[in-house]
Amino acid sequence: MSYPLVRLERFDEIIDDADPDANFKREVEEYTKIDPMPTLEGMSRSLGLPVGAIARYVLVKWATSGSEGVLELGPRVLAQMAAIVSEAEESGEDKVKLAAYQKLSGIISWLDTICRGEWEGVNPTMGDQ
Repeated sequence: MSYPLVRLERFDEIIDDADPDANFKREVEEYTKIDPMPTLEGMSRSLGLPVGAIARYVLVKWATSGSEGVLELGPRVLAQMAAIVSEAEESGEDKVKLAAYQKLSGIISWLDTICRGEWEGVNPTMGDQ
């Protein structure tokens, strides 16, 4: 079986602040200053796994984490949370943004409570009843 070769390279280009992906590109620039090979090689020796297998695992794990998160959270809850943020951003008012934070905090607290199995009588917007 043939696998593609990937060259690990640094990214150090000038980033235009108007670029919608500027934040991501800055993060890529910052992280590509670091050589991942010593870590991968150490893991390889310690675990008895090929370096390439660990690198592939890391790439796939990172690349799929967004879709895994959506599946775990659920599209409905994600849409509700996005609507809360969008409404607050559109208003631009600190009072509305604070209310959005409180709503999001309630949803996160509710989800955390469910994950811990302590869900009875908890409402995401009203707290304990």
